[in-house]
Amino acid sequence: MSIITAFIGCGTVCLIGQMIFDNTKFTPGHVTSLFVVAGCFLDIGNIYDKFIDFAGAGAYLPITSFGHSMMDSVMKGIESDGLLGIPLSIFDSVSGGISSAILFAFLVAVIFKPKS
Repeated sequence: MSIITAFIGCGTVCLIGQMIFDNTKFTPGHVTSLFVVAGCFLDIGNIYDKFIDFAGAGAYLPITSFGHSMMDSVMKGIESDGLLGIPLSIFDSVSGGISSAILFAFLVAVIFKPKS
């Protein structure tokens, strides 16, 4: 059953993104940014946590999870360091993913040659 709920959860987020992309003049960058911000706002009222409880891994795959993770780090940073916790902790939980993306992009650029 968890596979089905993960598929429904992630599929719904992707469907909403595709509908926004098809019916507006937003570029993929706009939709991505919109979903990161939406993930941040959904974390404020613990709504995204309820979505994670329902969809499981399907809630961690969309880009909204990136916004949720950043906001979760910020809230923990504010609890421990006050307002100074915002810049100090915003990338705590997502820094591994960002570093991996940079490293793998570099490796792919070194290994493969672009077509001329």
